[in-house]
This record gives sequence, C-alpha cells and structure tokens, in this order.
Amino acid sequence: MEKGDSSVRRWEDLDIDILVKILQSFDLFELTSGLAHVCSAWRLACSDQLLWMTLDLSILKSNYIKIPLEPYVYVDCQSDKTLTSLLKICLNLSSGNIRTLIFHYNLYVSDDQLTYTAERCPRLKRLVMPAWNRIKKTGICRAIHMWKDLESLTMPSIANPPYVMEEIARSCKNFAELKIMGPCDMLFASTLVSFLPNLKVLSVRCTLLSKSALVTILDGLKKLEVLNISHCVITEDPPPAPKKILAKLDDAILEKASRLHKFLTCMSDSCIMCQRSRNDEGLMRWYKYEELWKVDEVRSLAI
Repeated sequence: MEKGDSSVRRWEDLDIDILVKILQSFDLFELTSGLAHVCSAWRLACSDQLLWMTLDLSILKSNYIKIPLEPYVYVDCQSDKTLTSLLKICLNLSSGNIRTLIFHYNLYVSDDQLTYTAERCPRLKRLVMPAWNRIKKTGICRAIHMWKDLESLTMPSIANPPYVMEEIARSCKNFAELKIMGPCDMLFASTLVSFLPNLKVLSVRCTLLSKSALVTILDGLKKLEVLNISHCVITEDPPPAPKKILAKLDDAILEKASRLHKFLTCMSDSCIMCQRSRNDEGLMRWYKYEELWKVDEVRSLAI
C-alpha cells in the first residue's frame, strides 16, 4: 500500500465505543501508564465512565513497618508518593464518575489522600477501606460528609465507633450495608442500633462477637434483612468475665434470627475458616491469608 493512501485507518480514527471496549481489558497500571496522552480520541476513551465506575486499588499495598505507637504503622515515603500519583491520574480521568472504591487491606491511606479522593468522588456509593490507622476522626468524617450517596461501607473495627456512625446517619440517607472487619462488642452493636436503625445488611464474619452484642443487633436492628456471622468466635460473656466460646447458637437466638431473609452462620469444627478464626482468637490476621479478606458470604459485600 502506497504511502499516504487514504484507505489506511489510524488508531485515533477507531470508533470510541470499540476503543473503550478494548481498554476495558487493560489493568489499572496499563490504563494509567500514559495512554490518555496518545491523542485526543484516546484521551476521550480513557475518560469514559464505563472504565471508572469502579476504582479497584486492591492490587496496591503500602510498603510499611509496624511501630508500637499510633498510628502503629510507618509507611515508606515512596509508597505514599506512588499512591498519591496513581490517585491523581485515576481521579482526573474518572471525572467524578467513580461509584465503587476499593482499597487493599494493607493500603494505609493518609488523611490528605482520603480528602483528595473524597472531593473527586462525589457520587461514591460503595467504599471498601479496611485499614484506617493513619486516618484521624476529622478526616473520615469529612470524607463521609462529602459522600451523600454512600450506601455500603467495609471498615475496620474501631475503639470509638459512635462518631463514624453518627456522621453516616447524618450525611448518607441511603446507607444500607456495613461490613466490620474486626471484633464487634456491645459498644459497636449498641452504636449501630442507635445511629443506623435502618441498616439492611450487616457482616461481621471471622471475628470476635459477644453473644450480648449479637442479641442487641437482632433485637435492635428492626429493618435488618441479612446478617452474616460466619466463622465468628462467639463468646458467652463479654470481658472482663472469663471467656466461654459457644459451640452452637441457642434456640432463643435462632428464634430472633428467624425474621431475617438470610442468617449466615458457620461454627463447624471441620471448617478451615472457623479453625483460623479460633486460632487467631477472633482477631483475624488477614495478612497471613492472601486474598481471603476479599471474601464474603454476602455477595454484595464480596470483592
């Protein structure tokens, strides 16, 4: 074919819909590697909302070491720079279209990074952020306040849950799903009842759960439809009383749970996940189990 032949098609002449379809097969690093700078057509395709409904950063971990004082982790500067750079590119291309945002269990986001993200994801509906070590009370509350459309949250267990639940109740009127990756005690349970009475889905799998907290959830969350306590270490008495681990749920609890659409449980001695929960005494060390932190028996909460 002769040079300058008009029948030769250029990449920038490719139909945008076809180009977007091709780009959907790229991973996050490929998509943010500079493709948007090839030409205006590619820039348009790279910014298509179909590519940015979900920003999955579960492929990225912080390079960190544990320290004895708050925030209990020290994150390497280069690791922070990598995350900040990636966030800037992704949030610029997404043009505010991100609905689901997923952070890795070992990705320690800072207050500044979270605020920057919240300002550029105003329509966020689902947040998966299991690690809050470096985020202060004001930081998470400021972010939640900006996420008026937030419906689903995966979070760690925290020592003082009321301030978070109160902000969710105040700012997120459509909030319906919560997954807690850590112990659920009476304080956490009573906080949910006080501030999130309309909660529909709750998962507290693979963790330490007191019987009294479970009863509080079942009695207090009247609109709850789905409760997942699979592989939990369920204790008879809350601390400081001697810990007695239940081998099965009694009839009173099963009766309370019978009103739910789904009550997901597993307390089997032969279940590997139950064994792991017990070995870790209800404080799951997820770093030992690769990608298992993404699993949930509730389909809408799984990754």
